[in-house]
Amino acid sequence: MTDCYYRRLPADGQEPPASWGLFESTDGTRSNWDPDIQHGSPPLALLTKAIEELASATAGHPTLRIARLGLDILGAIPVAPVRVRAWVSRPGSRICMMTAEMSAASRPDRAVARVTAWLMAPSDTHDVTVDRYPPLVEGEPDPVQHDWVGAPGYLQTVSWRRQTAADGDAAVVWLSPLVALVDDEPTTPIQRLAMVVDCANGAGATLDPGRFLFMNTDTVVHLHRVPTGSDFALRARASIGPDGIGETSAEIFDRQGFIGTSAQALLVQRR
Repeated sequence: MTDCYYRRLPADGQEPPASWGLFESTDGTRSNWDPDIQHGSPPLALLTKAIEELASATAGHPTLRIARLGLDILGAIPVAPVRVRAWVSRPGSRICMMTAEMSAASRPDRAVARVTAWLMAPSDTHDVTVDRYPPLVEGEPDPVQHDWVGAPGYLQTVSWRRQTAADGDAAVVWLSPLVALVDDEPTTPIQRLAMVVDCANGAGATLDPGRFLFMNTDTVVHLHRVPTGSDFALRARASIGPDGIGETSAEIFDRQGFIGTSAQALLVQRR
């Protein structure tokens, strides 16, 4: 098993001024749907890292923190060298939007993934804090964790612990990243969450992946609290419409309690 999702490559002299870096994609990024393309979580995490580092280096923005992340998968993300660039889309001292894009190094003119993030200025609201869900406590996992057991690539890089649920209840899965994001570079709690949150689609799946393809085109995360630690629970549930379009929604928890929500649009097709 690989020890990270990406390895930083030396600059090749082709990056525009706004570029952030060039990276080799490892086998740990491979999707369970197709081993030639990347799972959504590694690109989301890498682009989140680009945004957080841009924020820390931009005058007037180091104190802002991410409140929303929106990943759009714009095309097949190859397991190959990729180029990442990040920029400030909407400057502001209290509310700011930043964007990061990924493209294949061989096609730098065509983005394959984009993350937009709303960053906001923190203030003290401890006296009015409200969580609409109580914390989740991890129990013994089910023996069969998911329908892709044995699939090489990304699913080998996360600890996946599905909890026992009553019929009709939303699925609950505890997830922890087992590898680094980029080489041995440190990761923030938001980056660690991004490394697993795209799994909501699989966690809340209602269809047999042997009979159906249900790939998400996006992952949108709202965080009312900064996550902590490396263990995250997704309480996820999918809805499948009558015309080949679905949606997965999830509540997100860390060990301390509820931290936010995610939503994904699904393309549903019979195999």
